[in-house]
Formats: sequence, structure tokens, C-alpha cells
Amino acid sequence: MDFPIRKFIFHDLQAIDGYIDPPDALVFLSLLRAQQSAGLEGGVAEIGVYYGRSYFLFRKICGDQEKIIAIDLFDVDQNGRGATQYDRFLDNGRALDLLVDEELVIKGDSTLLAAEAITDRAGVIRFFSIDGGHMLNHVAADSRLAAVSLAEHGIIAFDDTFNPAWPEVTVGVADFLREQDGQFAVFCLTKYKTYVCRQSFHAFYSRVIEQSDDLKAFDHAETDFLGSKATRLNNPMGRRIVHELLARSGLGLLSERVYR
Repeated sequence: MDFPIRKFIFHDLQAIDGYIDPPDALVFLSLLRAQQSAGLEGGVAEIGVYYGRSYFLFRKICGDQEKIIAIDLFDVDQNGRGATQYDRFLDNGRALDLLVDEELVIKGDSTLLAAEAITDRAGVIRFFSIDGGHMLNHVAADSRLAAVSLAEHGIIAFDDTFNPAWPEVTVGVADFLREQDGQFAVFCLTKYKTYVCRQSFHAFYSRVIEQSDDLKAFDHAETDFLGSKATRLNNPMGRRIVHELLARSGLGLLSERVYR
């Protein structure tokens, strides 16, 4: 286990407003580390930065030299009274002592971007996180953008799949997989995210999920998703409640032990 990164996930990162669940943070860690170990290179891209919780997780895992594209409208809190969303994003980086490369920040509507806006800055992408607009047209545009930008060994992580509050995300992910005519397959599912790669790397990433020490705390169950086998990581409610109680009490370092 990578204990310094786990400390960052369960303690330092909790100071940043955001939504990445600890199981998904550990999945990100496992996949990115496996890519590094296997020499699978490429940039990282994220649609939907908010205040940077996922972005700074990427930065912590990947280091200062990795090219990380941050795409967001950055229009939250822009009411003329106090810090803007973008200001708070930069402030969070300074507080964590992590670099924000502003030349790799794209302020705008992701559905209007061409893939070259990403690849010209960062090259092909090895990990693409999609957490932007949650309507069908947003998911359709963002998933196509990711697919065109992706390295052969790249991963797409879709947020809020199967969330009843955002049913069109689920439709969009299923549409994307069908439109790609079998080129992409789901290899992992969590409560909040769906992880997709090209068929040629499905077995590789499935093994990563199965063998990762950082994911052994979760129940692993096999499920089918549009013709591919995927590992579903179950996080029991009891563990989730204990983690939340410890985190809210300022005992984030202890909450890390719940996930060992």
C-alpha cells in the first residue's frame, strides 16, 4: 500500500470541497500506479474540476511533471462577492503545495472543444475523468471527446452513473459503448463511477483491480455490462458510516484504517 498517498486521500484532501468517494480515490491510485509501473504513458484530463479535489489527487499521484488538463466553466460563486471558483481552485493548490499549471487549464464548455485542444497541450491521454454536465448531450459530447483524445491504453472514468438523480448519465454511457461498436468495455464499477477501457486492455485493468492491495478492503463481485465482465467494488454501509463519522470528527487519519 502507498501509505503517504493514502494519508493524503483520507486527511489532506478532505479540506477541499468535492465529491470523490474514498473507494474511487483508491481506484484512481491503483490504476494510475499500474500504468506507471507498466510504462503506459500519456497525460491526464478532467472535465468538471469544481474546487480541485480530483485534480489534486491526480497531481499528488502523478507528480509535478505530469501534464494534467483541467476543463471547467469555472462559473460557480462568480457573483461579485468574494473569491471565484477559479480563485478557490488555485488557493487550494497553494494550500496543498501542489502545482496548478494554468497553461493546461481550459475555461469553457467542454461540449464545444475539439480533441486537439487537449492533445496539443498534453499529448494522448492515459486517464480521462468525465464529471461535467449530467444531461445526455453533455455525456455524449464529453465521451466522444475523451475517446478521440485517448491513448490506446487509456481509461475513461464516468461519474454519477446509476445515480437516480442523473438518469441521463447512465443512458449516455450505454449509448457511448454501443456507438463504439465493441471497441470499449467496462472493467470496474463502484457506487459512483464506471471505468471503461479499450477491449485490448480489458484483461490488464481487470487484473489491476483484482490484485491491488489498496482495493482488498472491498467486496469484489463480477457483473456483466453490455457484453463485458466488470468487477463491482462493494463498500458496505457500516464502513461508509464509520468513515464519515471519523472524517467529520477531524479523525481522517483513523478513517484510513477502515479501508485497509
